[in-house]
Amino acid sequence: MPSTFLKALSPFVRVMPEVKAPDREVSFKEKAVWTIVILLIFLIMSHMPLYGVNPTEGTDYLWAMRVILASTRGTLMELGIGPIVTAGLVMQLLSGSKIIDVDFGDPEDRALFTGGQKVLALFMTAFQAMAYIMGNAYGVLTANEMVLVFVQLFASGVIVILMDELIQKGWGLGSGVSLFIMTNVAGQVIFNMFNVTEFETVIGDAPVGYAQEYSNLPKGIIAAVIQNIMRVAGVGGDTFPAVDASWLVFRNGFNPSLFTLGVTFLIFGAVIWLESVRVEIPLQYAKYRGMKARYPIKLLYTSNIPVILAQALYANVLFFGQIIYSNWNQNGLNPLLNLIGTFKQDPGSSRMIATGGLAYYITPPQGIFGIMQEDLGLLHVAFYAGAMILLCWGFSKIWVDISGIAPRDVSRQLLGSGYIVPGFRRSERVLERLLERYIPVVAGLGGFLIGVLAATADILGALASGTGILLMVSIIKQYYETLAKEQLAGMGGEGVAGLLGIL
Repeated sequence: MPSTFLKALSPFVRVMPEVKAPDREVSFKEKAVWTIVILLIFLIMSHMPLYGVNPTEGTDYLWAMRVILASTRGTLMELGIGPIVTAGLVMQLLSGSKIIDVDFGDPEDRALFTGGQKVLALFMTAFQAMAYIMGNAYGVLTANEMVLVFVQLFASGVIVILMDELIQKGWGLGSGVSLFIMTNVAGQVIFNMFNVTEFETVIGDAPVGYAQEYSNLPKGIIAAVIQNIMRVAGVGGDTFPAVDASWLVFRNGFNPSLFTLGVTFLIFGAVIWLESVRVEIPLQYAKYRGMKARYPIKLLYTSNIPVILAQALYANVLFFGQIIYSNWNQNGLNPLLNLIGTFKQDPGSSRMIATGGLAYYITPPQGIFGIMQEDLGLLHVAFYAGAMILLCWGFSKIWVDISGIAPRDVSRQLLGSGYIVPGFRRSERVLERLLERYIPVVAGLGGFLIGVLAATADILGALASGTGILLMVSIIKQYYETLAKEQLAGMGGEGVAGLLGIL
């Protein structure tokens, strides 16, 4: 029986715009075309400025989380995927704490839960758009400008929700949220590697003993290495002398360096290795006893979902913490509001930097050198890492139950696909008990390890957000596996089709 909360959302579910699931087999080529089209729309929206606002005015509330939320300041993608992941986070917390009672084994309950999550994402889009406007994110706007900005943000949010739904319903490959995160992070990484539009011109940032007051090297690390080699070889018209190669290892501690490039590749390798660790349960096709297969229970059983939800929680605390501080606690005299967070304006930018309260401790560390400049750097690191690990572990456990990958769901899918485990009776309950030995333990351990890796990545620093790099690599790996499955599906065969339906 659906809970009262879900019943209250059901009228909205019926009138929500919806992408119909395909009523036929969608070919791989067609899925690829739809995925590319959605990606192009996302990129266009990420570069299309909001009409009627000046992005240099006001406050950038999401600066610390933009890479993760696939958000771009002053564009139609201002809110990014924030409303979608926030809605998913709220519904997870409600179901995990049993505030709403959902039977995920009942298709009707599960469909209502999914529809309710979509409705909540729409409400969150409207709420965050209003919060942005009332919080003067674009400075003080007139009434007409407020309405104009709200309509643009809300319409963009609806488009993002529908694009994600279109891909998830089977018209595309993977999920829209993952596609948008991967694209945003990859763009940031490439920019920080090859950025030749900005140069090191800050006086005092040059190596000790350098003949000039600044190096004038490109900020992109690979571009800087190439430019420095050209200086050594005397190629080109650059009049600045070459810097010592060892200086490029860390540079000034904040610009992309060989160290951050190395950390990026280290995270890449760690994620690939973790993704490859798995427990395999032997299977046998019931109709043809000679046909055997294996069901893999990956160590990262819930993939990158726990990290996305944890970062969504952090982003919302930072977002609303800044709005509360800017409007009701600018002097920091309210002790209760100070617990949420205190901030200071970053000179020369629209950013607000957290200086105290919960917001300070959940702000992602800005690399080792940034931590060293903080008075409470070690405490910041310990709290951030501990909270990240705990949240990833908890979200991983909850996600197993609500996403159709719990032991009861997998056992039903295996038997429905015609597979049995050799040596066990063909009983859903028997198979469920077997899977319960592995899935909950592996999911919890995987959530814990992905939390450790995410926290470590943020602390060490990388060419983009450390967590962003982690998500990008895991998403690329997922797309590789998806492409492999699509190619295998093209081989045909009753047993192959049944197994692919549960992998």
